[in-house]
Amino acid sequence: MIDLLGGASDAAPNGDLIKDVTEATFMQDVVDASMKAPVIVDFWAPWCGPCKTLGPALEAAVTKAKGAATMAKIDVDQNQRLVQALAQQGLPLQSVPTVVAFVQGRPIDMFQGAVPPSEIDAFIKRAIEAAGGSADGGLGEAIEMAEQMLAEGNAEDAAQTFAAVLGEDNQNAAAYGGLARAHIALDDLDQAEAVLNGAPAEISAAPEIEAAFAQVELARQAANAGPVAELRAKVDSDPNDLQAQFDLAQALHAAGDAEAAVAELLSLFRKDQTWNDGAAKTQLFTIFEALKPNDPIVLNGRRKLSSIIFA
Repeated sequence: MIDLLGGASDAAPNGDLIKDVTEATFMQDVVDASMKAPVIVDFWAPWCGPCKTLGPALEAAVTKAKGAATMAKIDVDQNQRLVQALAQQGLPLQSVPTVVAFVQGRPIDMFQGAVPPSEIDAFIKRAIEAAGGSADGGLGEAIEMAEQMLAEGNAEDAAQTFAAVLGEDNQNAAAYGGLARAHIALDDLDQAEAVLNGAPAEISAAPEIEAAFAQVELARQAANAGPVAELRAKVDSDPNDLQAQFDLAQALHAAGDAEAAVAELLSLFRKDQTWNDGAAKTQLFTIFEALKPNDPIVLNGRRKLSSIIFA
């Protein structure tokens, strides 16, 4: 695993994440190993149909955790004495597949039978959190660090950190959105758009990516925005000049006043909802998408827009 902080990584190499465990290695590979990180133990059998589905799904989920947990595979037919000993200690191993999470040398959670991937992910996450770890291998902390860099104006280092996260997890929508915003801050809108277009189809509709696309669009508009004072005077002299009012809204947003931009667009929409194929509403949605969903500008703007539409 790449160390996003520049030091040595504590994550296990891929070859150490998943092991076939026997009675002879159980203490070392499960009990002792679980003192460092959770061990997900898969009790299976070659004749078990559900095991053939569950096993690969467990391996994929453990691999995705990137060293925050490991996996032990125990063939119950080949390790009957071990299974009997564990059953005598209270583990219900009468059927397979049975999956048990070991933390700090003891079982803390389990399930039996095949379950959906979402339940597997949740099971592993609980085990990791019970051990005081991070279910994403530290990627969340790296993203927070990159966001802080970006907020402080250090866009180049932020871009490098977001890119490192994507090197570990190319399905990370927050990292794609962050990398695009870093390029926006570096005034490289084409690269920002290329980053977003390169996101996997499975996450292309994620809120972080849609927000970044909206920010790219607004940044392109800002490059062509007119002077606020002149546009304000033009609107004041002719309140029915809707194009001037739309241009004023764009200029206000380019100047960093999103709240005033939304107010102008709402005023325009109230005058003529269909003007320019509903351009005011489209622009409002672009601004809303670029902001956080709980931003007061978004909440108030959406409420006022709804009141106009349904008046």
